[in-house]
Amino acid sequence: MKRISAKDNPLIKHINKLVKSAKYRAEQCEFVAEGVRLCEDALNSGCDIISLVVSDFACEHYSDTISKLEEKAENCYVISDSLFSKISDTRNPQGVLCVIKALDNPTLFDKIKCNGKFLALDNIQDPSNLGTILRTAEAVGVDGVILSADCCDIHSPKVVRGSMGAVFRLSYIIVDTIAAFLSEYKELTAFAAVVDSQAKKITDIDFKGKAVCAVIGNEANGLKQSTIDSCSDSFTIPMNGRAESLNASVAASIIMWEMIK
Repeated sequence: MKRISAKDNPLIKHINKLVKSAKYRAEQCEFVAEGVRLCEDALNSGCDIISLVVSDFACEHYSDTISKLEEKAENCYVISDSLFSKISDTRNPQGVLCVIKALDNPTLFDKIKCNGKFLALDNIQDPSNLGTILRTAEAVGVDGVILSADCCDIHSPKVVRGSMGAVFRLSYIIVDTIAAFLSEYKELTAFAAVVDSQAKKITDIDFKGKAVCAVIGNEANGLKQSTIDSCSDSFTIPMNGRAESLNASVAASIIMWEMIK
């Protein structure tokens, strides 16, 4: 392993920009995964690890994991604990970080032409919500996720961490707009999730079609009207309490369960 000591080292600057800037991540086609478990998930999921960066603390405490990561990483570096804290996005860093080649996982979207259960996300803005949605989507067995270009960055550290590694394995595609995507894929029967007491109850929707998609909108404003108009039908999650709406990730979890069961 090569040692880096200077905080103005080009790699340290590069990692800092990857952590902080979605635009830079897109330009470089790279992103960061931090933490022992998350880096192990990246390794086991077959991700291309460009750089492995570990702290002195991690070398003492996670030597077995680091050895496995070293075998696959193109470049390996060790830095001081204090320097690692300057590039970390977590409050109590474990001292293990990987720079990973950006993922592009549209492979399963050919299933739209025959079958499959899909989730479309329209302008989801909270990284914690997106990470939780991706984690749940993998857990329940959704075949793929469609994200509009105005969603928060799927490769942001909070999304990657919140997904618990699902971002490494889920099939997903990023499109200009959900409405345009649905117009192109006529084989896909899409249902819009809305907050409307006049809409059908989710339990009355038949998700048993060959290729179906549930569409979920922005946390504050819901779905764009153009997105709703592009769907075959709409539904709502009935609520007996006094709350007007559900958190986006909670709503998505309920919807995915109903769609998959």
